[in-house]
Amino acid sequence: MKSERLKKLAKQSKRYSFIAEHRGGPLTKDNHRKLIKWARECSEHVLFLIDNDIDERLMVALDVAEKWENDGIPTGVAIKASLGAHAVARQAENPIYRAVARSVGQMVATAHIADHSLGAAFYALKAIKLAKKDIENERDWQIKELSELPSEIIEIVQTMWKVKELDKRI
Repeated sequence: MKSERLKKLAKQSKRYSFIAEHRGGPLTKDNHRKLIKWARECSEHVLFLIDNDIDERLMVALDVAEKWENDGIPTGVAIKASLGAHAVARQAENPIYRAVARSVGQMVATAHIADHSLGAAFYALKAIKLAKKDIENERDWQIKELSELPSEIIEIVQTMWKVKELDKRI
């Protein structure tokens, strides 16, 4: 009974393709882990923008995400790490630092809700823009990394990126 209700609610969601199987959606655990790996790589790729003073909470979040990706820790730990990274973002005065911290916070939150992976990529691009670096080059790099994932993940990410019009919001 509960399972059928979950499936019905999941199918009504705009982010259905990001909903995990155990919650009534189509996202397999393996693909969910591949999605957080891509998100982690997006966040790590912009760390150079703040490399002289990376808050320990961001490093913890990156480590937690990698452990979750390898089935080493429960999702609740990832949620706490996400809260820590978002606290760093709220406390940051530098907008570049804030965007990198938000990227990390979204990335580790992917363990809980898979579409946060889009936020990791989005805020990484925002950090690049704020730093006056080449956004197109960064986006091409993200797409190249994404292209190494299974086709169903690529389709999910590209479709939702367009639906949310993220390119217009950077």
